[in-house]
Amino acid sequence: MSKNIIVIGSCNTDMVIKADRLPVPGETVMGGSFMMNPGGKGANQAVAAARLKGNVYFIAKTGNDLFGKRSIEQYEDEGIHVENIYSDPTLPSGVALIMVDVNGENSIAVASGANGSLSPEDIRKAQPVIEKGDILLMQLEIPIETVEYAAQIASEQGIKVILNPAPARALSNKLLQNLYMIIPNETEAEILSGIKVTDWESARKAADIISAKGVDIVVITMGSKGALIKENNEYHEVSVPKVKAVDTTAAGDTFCGSLCVALSEDMNVLDAVKFANKCASITVTRMGAQSALPYRKEIDVL
Repeated sequence: MSKNIIVIGSCNTDMVIKADRLPVPGETVMGGSFMMNPGGKGANQAVAAARLKGNVYFIAKTGNDLFGKRSIEQYEDEGIHVENIYSDPTLPSGVALIMVDVNGENSIAVASGANGSLSPEDIRKAQPVIEKGDILLMQLEIPIETVEYAAQIASEQGIKVILNPAPARALSNKLLQNLYMIIPNETEAEILSGIKVTDWESARKAADIISAKGVDIVVITMGSKGALIKENNEYHEVSVPKVKAVDTTAAGDTFCGSLCVALSEDMNVLDAVKFANKCASITVTRMGAQSALPYRKEIDVL
């Protein structure tokens, strides 16, 4: 029987402009191309997992508007269970404005809207679904008290709680102790550990500090370098396939969603990270967020 992946997090509509370079403050850069896509870290990770054949339940909040309704239709088309996506009658759906340059680097501003009202009470309503889960995946584009509450109830049920701590912020030891795995990038790892991550050695030091706070497994993603795993007292440096990046917007979200699928298929952590690196390497070769997420058949070919 397929294991259940529960994703709790944000859903946005991404408005993306690709230009030769990112503007500096006060500057207008002309000549860009525009696209509009569904996005948000929670939704990106849920869609990534669903396209890779994960059995995904998504818990989120939208506004009662066109963006929100269209997003839910798209999640249903991806095969995601959407019964616990709630509607806020007063706030709009979340929106992200994204600039991308020719090298694939990006700059993002987010208006959270209804994402900011996803509450512990909403999680209580969804608790029967959460308790059917094997893996719970979350990020930090929803209120921290909601993340902490969900982590606690899931951990108490023996569910593997995985946190992608993005956007970067400090976290309580109580939350960290309820996690099975944490997946920070270099910036997020620095905030959590106080160690500036620039290479494998500094990544190991940061992972040591983070794991000492109570997290079983630390996976630090390091862009084109790959990912460092600290599992118990073992370390693994996992390289990433070399590709020409055109847009890195959803690379981290692909990594997190695909890692959960691999774990749900009983891969060990090392093999799961190798699988996630492969999936993320496809995403960065395409424009957009959810539009760039790969399907399982593409991975199987590789």
